[in-house]
Order: sequence, then C-alpha cells, then structure tokens
Amino acid sequence: MGIFIHWTPAAVPGWAPVDSEIGDLLAAGREDALAENPYTEWYENSIRFPQSSASRHHRETYGDKPYSDFAEEFSEALASWNPDDWARSFAATGARYVVLVAKHHDGWCLWPTEVVNPNRPNWFSRRDIVGELREAVLAAGMRFGVYYSGGLDWTFDDRPIGNLGDMLAAIPRGDYPAYADAQVRELIDRYSPSVLWNDIAWPSTGAELWPTMQHYYRRVPDGVVNDRWMPWSPAMAAAGLKPVRRAANSLNARVTRSSRGLVPPKPPHFDVRTPEYVVFDDVQRHPWECVRGMDQSFGYNRNSGPDHFLSDGELLEMTGDIVAKGGNLLLNVGPKGEDATIPDRQLSLLGTLGNWTGSQGASIFASRPWIRPVGESVEGHGLRYWARDRSLFVAVDQRGGSSSRGGAADSTVTLREVAPSPTTVVRTASGEPVTHTDAPEGLQCVWTPSVPWSVLEITDARCR
Repeated sequence: MGIFIHWTPAAVPGWAPVDSEIGDLLAAGREDALAENPYTEWYENSIRFPQSSASRHHRETYGDKPYSDFAEEFSEALASWNPDDWARSFAATGARYVVLVAKHHDGWCLWPTEVVNPNRPNWFSRRDIVGELREAVLAAGMRFGVYYSGGLDWTFDDRPIGNLGDMLAAIPRGDYPAYADAQVRELIDRYSPSVLWNDIAWPSTGAELWPTMQHYYRRVPDGVVNDRWMPWSPAMAAAGLKPVRRAANSLNARVTRSSRGLVPPKPPHFDVRTPEYVVFDDVQRHPWECVRGMDQSFGYNRNSGPDHFLSDGELLEMTGDIVAKGGNLLLNVGPKGEDATIPDRQLSLLGTLGNWTGSQGASIFASRPWIRPVGESVEGHGLRYWARDRSLFVAVDQRGGSSSRGGAADSTVTLREVAPSPTTVVRTASGEPVTHTDAPEGLQCVWTPSVPWSVLEITDARCR
C-alpha cells in the first residue's frame, strides 16, 4: 500500500467540476470531454476551453489572471509546510511507500532543477520539495518514489486537449525529449527513487529510452517502473491528423467502457500495472496497483462535497478487494495550495485506513491471493480472501448480511468457499479464538466483530 501526492500550482485555485468521473467522460467519446475534467491538476488545460465550467469559474474568481501566477502563491505557502508531519500521517496508515508528483503536465518542477526550460525559465520551486519529503519519508520507515509527466508538458505544447487523440498530438517533440530525459536522469541521480512513475507516454523512441531505464536500474537495482512508458512512435505523430485523432478517441472510448475505467496499454517494458480509478475483476499475472484519489480528483478540489468522497466503508471494501486480487492501493492525497495542509476529510480517511490496518489489516502486507479472492457468505456478507504463509484471511463486510445465531452483538458468517478440518483454528485479527463449526454449507463462524470489514485468520482449512 502506498500514498500518491498531487500538489501543483493548480492546488491554489483548487477547482474542478464534480458532475462526472474521468472514466465516464472518456467512455462517452466526446471530442471536448476533458474540458470538463474532474481532475484539478488539469486546471490549466480546462480553462483553455472558453465555455468550460473551469473557465467560467476562473473568469468569475480571478478575471484574466494567468495560470503561471498561481506558482508564486504556491511558493509562498511553502513557508508553513512541514514534510515530517505529512510523513507521520502517511506512515500511520501502514503505507510502505510514497510517490510524489515531481512534475505534472503544467511543467512546474517541485525541485530546483538545473535543467533549463527554454520556454519558461525558472519554472520550478526554489525549495527542494522532492528532497525534503524524501528525507522525511525515509526517516518514517517508508520508501520514496517520484512521478514525472513525460508525455505532456504545457510549457512546450499548450494546445487545448479535449480527448485522447488530442493528448497524443500534444506529446511535445523538438527539444522536449532531451529536456525530459535530462530531468528524469537528474531525479534518478539526485534522489534514487524506489519507484519511477511516468505518465501518458514517453516523448522519445524506445532506442533512446532504454539507456535511461538501464541507468535507473544501475542506480536503484531494486527499483520499479510503472506501465506508462510507451515510447514515441510515428503512429503518435499521425495524431496530428484530425481523422486519426477521431479514430484514436473512438477506440479509447470503447476500451474505457470495456475496462470500466482507465487501464493504460502495456508498453514494451514495465514492472507494475496502474489501472486508474478502477479495480481489476480478478487476480492478474503482473504486479499491479490501483491509483485513485479520495474524491473524483487527484489534486485538491474545494468544489468536492461529502458525497463526492469515498465513505469509510467504501475505502475499506476497495482496499480489501485490491489485496484479495493481489494488487496494491496507491491512494492519493491532494494537499491545499494556499497553506500546504492536507484537507480534513482526506486526513479522516487516512485515519480510517490506519485504524483498520492497525487493528484488522496487518495481514494484507506480504500477502498473496487465495484460490478464490471474492465470495459471499450464506448470510449475505461480502467476503474478500487472501493468504500469507500458511494462514488464510477473510475480510467480512459487516454492513450487510443477517445473523442466524448468537446474541445481539454476535455475527454468524458461513464461508461457502472454506472447508474446515479437525485441526482448523479460527481467530480474530487480534488473536482471540472464534467459535466455528463444520456446517453443511461451509465453515460457520460466530464472533463479535469490532469494526466493519472485520478480518478472521483461518489455519488448517482448504478450499471447498
């Protein structure tokens, strides 16, 4: 489990529409779908569409203020930033790693880069946000990774992007590939990130990319790269033609509908898959992590209300579902731009996750999928299974189902998928013994659950 951080100058306005989720927008296939992007970190692109919700909001709130002015306010707010406080909050969730967005599509760098941007000089933070957070994260016992937007940089190509076809056409060429390569190598050499997370695509060919990959693995032998390093090819250049853009957008809409969300195409080389705002239906052959925000955006969105966030139960259900299918959750935090704080609702959800991993979910770490990752009890409880060492674990959704035995506080759960043996032992996550019987329908357990999605540990049992 890890923590993602999207924190850019766009967090100062911190605004995006909340009418649609990103997968639904792209699945619709509209040519201007991204004008209504729910991701606040895309604010600079959204306001390039004069009739978009973000553009109207910007005119009403900021007049003709250019996006670049938000960088100064962002930098001023760094005076109150405490990376150690952030790291402690992240570590308390049980997270094992943190991935920080070092440069998003707006091109703003969160470290004092020595690579000169020829189009917008000094477009970077004087304070070394990447370096300071890295030190805090490592001191808190976690690993540190960086995200880099290799596929888009609006200081090199600022055309409005309404759909996937436009996005492919907006991958900068010219002197940008060398610029991106130099910056990624700088991040590798300066910070030795355990995770190197690219986005969209890579602006140069595979022949030019592979030496950089080799350099990374030499510097960080146990490092991992994600699946968004698709090298540039002439096919991407063809996206400059309108019919090709339309065809790419139509294909992407069909794929998004089929996948029920954003699942990147597999590049020639990757270590981990990264579906976005969607969980795979089953166990995968490759390592994977679900990446998503706590609401409909990665960056901070002041427009989000309580109903736009995950509930505590939804967060725990999603976490158990991902673990059962062999994945990681890379849960995003979107700090505010005006004061460098993490919003209260996000902190609350981090606390929910930490309480659960502390009392129930320690077994998720170093776990593996079981034979049947998902099930439902005879009584109607949702179930998620995983294994570690010689134990089987099951997370039981206490929000549903009915109890057929026990007192008012007791819960009865009959596991259709599990067959006990004479030596079967069942315990709660805290190690307390659980009464169980070999019922005709499966292993029947009676205990007093302490939280929603309570976890039981079962030894010496088999799959029915």
